[in-house]
Amino acid sequence: MTVNLAQLRAFVAVVDEGGFGAAAPVLGISQSAVSHAIAALERSVGAPVLHRSGTIRPTSFGSRLLGPARDAIAAAEAITDLAAEKSRSPAGLVRLAAPPSACQGLLPPLLTWWLAELPRVTIRVFEGEDDEVADWLRSGTVEVAVLVNPDPPQGAVIGTDTFQALLRTDHPLAGETEVDVADLADDPLLLCSCRGCERQLRDLYCRAGLRLSPAHWISELATQLAMVRSGLGVSIVPGLVQSMLGDGLVLVPLRPTASRRLALTGPVGRPWHPALTALISSAEARLRGAAVSGREQLRSPE
Repeated sequence: MTVNLAQLRAFVAVVDEGGFGAAAPVLGISQSAVSHAIAALERSVGAPVLHRSGTIRPTSFGSRLLGPARDAIAAAEAITDLAAEKSRSPAGLVRLAAPPSACQGLLPPLLTWWLAELPRVTIRVFEGEDDEVADWLRSGTVEVAVLVNPDPPQGAVIGTDTFQALLRTDHPLAGETEVDVADLADDPLLLCSCRGCERQLRDLYCRAGLRLSPAHWISELATQLAMVRSGLGVSIVPGLVQSMLGDGLVLVPLRPTASRRLALTGPVGRPWHPALTALISSAEARLRGAAVSGREQLRSPE
């Protein structure tokens, strides 16, 4: 019996992506090649590994094979990554998770930078809320994450993000250079239900001697923006949201201020992906260069 990694990769991809056609672009091969790889695997192991009628799913034997297949692929990737690290040329697939504001306001220029600086590192981005991102990193679903105010501190801070008032452009305060938190009391307050943001905003209001009393708790940032744009209230959001505003909305700095740190990091208690150190070093180099030139593109407007 001869089973090779290409066959195992095809099997895992079909299971994860839900079909032969969906697995093909992930693997970078044709759908026909995926089918041939699965057929070759089944000949090698002497049993079907997938049910092909209806929803594509593993057979009983395929389910037992799935774990060892993932382990074999991970081991092969680890060997490749270690070899690349030894040769000082980081390589391999890195799954990176980040919250929406970071995905839109922080990562795009950084991903372009990494593509040029570390061409052998392939980065796949996963967007999720703050708590989801942290859970994905803990569980091993991703190898790298952008965490908000990690406690204890870990990784490298690649951006700072200051909370600002989100207003319609026709709001009486929209033209101010800054607004006091107390000035927002005349409008219904719409806030994101993310636990990390809630903690910081409660602290902000406490420092201002006020009680945080939102009219609405919103789970999706897009909904938050739409409601403020419709005139249903005002909000307080991270400055990185600037890149997502569109017409009709403006950010105005707050008094007192509150900011959050965005750290690029790996998991606690497990070895980091060999390419992560290179990603951090590259990001820090870019940040230093931007600071020297007076163009801190990794930081939100303050």
